[in-house]
Amino acid sequence: MKSKSILLIILLLLCSALANSQNCEHTFSGLVEDFHDKSPIVGATVFIKNQNKYATTDIEGKFTIKNVCSGKIIIQTSHVACEPLILELNITKDIYKVIDLEHHVEELNEVNIKGNVSLKTKTAQETLIKTKTLENFSDASLGDAIKNVSGVSSINTGNTIVKPVINGLHSSRILISYNNVRLQDQEWGIEHAPNIDVNAAQSISVIKGANALQYGGDAIGGVVIVNPATNSRKDTLYGKSIFSQQSNGRLFSVTSSLHKNYSSGWYINGQASYKRAGDFEASNYNLTNTGINSKAFTIGTGYKRFEKGFELFYSRLSNRIAILSASHNGGVTDLVNAINSDIPLIIKDFSYDINNPKQEVTHQLLKAKVYKRFKGFGKLSLQYDYQVNNRLEFDKRRGDKKELQAVDLALKTHTVRADLNLDASAGYTHKFGVSGGFQNNFPDPITEVRRLIPDYDKYNLGIYAISSFKSEKAIITGGVRYDLEHINAQKFYQKSRWQSLNYQNDFSNIIIDNDVKGSQLLTNPVFTYHNISASLGLTYTIDEENSFIVNYGLSNRAPNASELFSDGLHHSAARIELGDLRLKSETSNRISTSYRFNNDKFNITFEGFYNFISDFIYIEPSGVETTLRGAFPVWSYKQTKAHLFGVDTNLQYEVNEDFLLTSKLSFLKGRDITNKRPLIDIPPFKTTTTLLFKKENWKNFFASLESEFNAKQNEFPNNNFQAFIAPLNRYELVDVSTPPSAYHLLNFSSGFEFKMSKTKVNINFSVDNLLNKSYRNYLNRLRYFADDLGRNFKIQLKINY
Repeated sequence: MKSKSILLIILLLLCSALANSQNCEHTFSGLVEDFHDKSPIVGATVFIKNQNKYATTDIEGKFTIKNVCSGKIIIQTSHVACEPLILELNITKDIYKVIDLEHHVEELNEVNIKGNVSLKTKTAQETLIKTKTLENFSDASLGDAIKNVSGVSSINTGNTIVKPVINGLHSSRILISYNNVRLQDQEWGIEHAPNIDVNAAQSISVIKGANALQYGGDAIGGVVIVNPATNSRKDTLYGKSIFSQQSNGRLFSVTSSLHKNYSSGWYINGQASYKRAGDFEASNYNLTNTGINSKAFTIGTGYKRFEKGFELFYSRLSNRIAILSASHNGGVTDLVNAINSDIPLIIKDFSYDINNPKQEVTHQLLKAKVYKRFKGFGKLSLQYDYQVNNRLEFDKRRGDKKELQAVDLALKTHTVRADLNLDASAGYTHKFGVSGGFQNNFPDPITEVRRLIPDYDKYNLGIYAISSFKSEKAIITGGVRYDLEHINAQKFYQKSRWQSLNYQNDFSNIIIDNDVKGSQLLTNPVFTYHNISASLGLTYTIDEENSFIVNYGLSNRAPNASELFSDGLHHSAARIELGDLRLKSETSNRISTSYRFNNDKFNITFEGFYNFISDFIYIEPSGVETTLRGAFPVWSYKQTKAHLFGVDTNLQYEVNEDFLLTSKLSFLKGRDITNKRPLIDIPPFKTTTTLLFKKENWKNFFASLESEFNAKQNEFPNNNFQAFIAPLNRYELVDVSTPPSAYHLLNFSSGFEFKMSKTKVNINFSVDNLLNKSYRNYLNRLRYFADDLGRNFKIQLKINY
């Protein structure tokens, strides 16, 4: 016992000696500064966690901590609106350390998963659609989700193929960026919907006009930026699932996502969706063969720190889309009968079957990105992406070819890009970028029909520079972009077509085989386009309630492959389409202005624009042609001078704490200046008014009633034509121009939220077309054959976990 006591005393003395020998007289001092511009950060806290000592930076960003003990110290540096920074140092003497913190507010959205996603531009007409709104469209399409923005509508082929229209322009004039990748999915066709699952988006930015030059210079209509989920540097695991069921079409959809983040910077995300619907219904009859079967998933992983990181991302979308049976006919006689009939000529009982005519489209995207930040300089990003778009279109064919596709296109696109963002100064930033790409289109001859779009290779190069200057009340942004596009095609022409288009005088040099099967020419069209785009914008804040934006945009768009080379029967459109090798690049000059008033109860935004487009490319009916399949209307691509102008307004008034009134209005005019007539496919006047009742203490209960009025389009070109009707032995007018009547719809929605343990659950219920109104939309390509959708009940269950 005595020996144990002696040993214990010796150990205590040794520990005491070691403690007394530790040097706790070191000084740890330094400077806390902004990573970007090296400016001092005042009021930052520097805390030595394992010694419980701290200091606060002074007006020069400096700090001093005395009596620091030798050994390893763990330092946490933090400041309001900054992400905390943790460092480890080994102290053996006095140390002076410069600590860099990220202090730019716009970067915080990458840190906080609940933070608001910032706008992509500061001086353009941009609308941000947030997660909560997008979740209401989990069973719909990208086009459906964004057409609630004033000035944005859609051009449809039924209700499952929806293309966005921004201020009257669509297809190749709308650039869609998905996770910083420009979507390449044969957007030229009216019946080609964007291949994006809206459930993969955390937010969507809709920019009117070509004022986002880093994405491209040819977006004469606008840019749609789909932003995926952001990642935080926190140890988190979260996700959500949304289940939807509709009465119309007996549609069922489910989407789920899961996100895992680590404080070290690593993350992995996954998301998957499935949607299935059968035949939809108009107010009084079934719309035979209008179902959809859609599957999609995305997966992404990477390492994300403020200073450096990388990303790997893959997405796949597969759609099987039925097209209304009554819209496909054997020729002009059937077309006339269909147009003159009040109901579709084919009506069958409900079915989930997807028969011909139909589309089967698969889109895959692979992306790899790496970035590095340099102190006091900026951020450099390098990116590669690869896309594959496979499009199959099935017509009503007979015999042993009835299940054989009539169109089989494979579009493969490789793109590399480098972007440099110089943001060292809080007062101004400069962005520079260069991109290059290669694209190959292969129409598989397995179809055994004439290729609508030929084989081609396309090369492109883009270079841009954008500068932004900020003062207390104003932001000025200016940019310029150069794009080179080179296309090399191999295309067969029937000699009769070649001569009817008078190509023998202008393009005899591109013939490489003058006697293919005796009746065809093999040609090698090669075109190179050089385009310049520019933008200049000003945002000015008058006071806390009033601000305005003025913007000018110059953009040029080279003609796409369809506009140049189309030559034959487009089966899913049931028409013959003819391109023109003489087409030039379009040039757009767009001027826009916006005014915004915002206070505690009232918010109004007024937007106006004027867009003059020289060499505007459009397609319109030009006659009838007889083929082995029968007689079909001919649609030809042409060019003209055109202008568009319009006004979009948004109004929001908080009646009291329970009631909110919103109203949106869009007015648009489009004119063919050369031919002195209206442009085709211009959206008519539209206004939407919504009264919302909400009560947070009733489990976030809400109920809303929406009134939507679409006027008749009274200004349209007369493209009607005479066709010979063999059974009647006479010519008859084919009316493909007259727009349908105006219509008014009422929509209702309601919902509430509750918690189950730590899980938040939302239940929403809605009714579209509450009064079961019969109507036809001017921009629905199937309006000649059937009404739009009738009443639709929908229930949605959302679970956040």
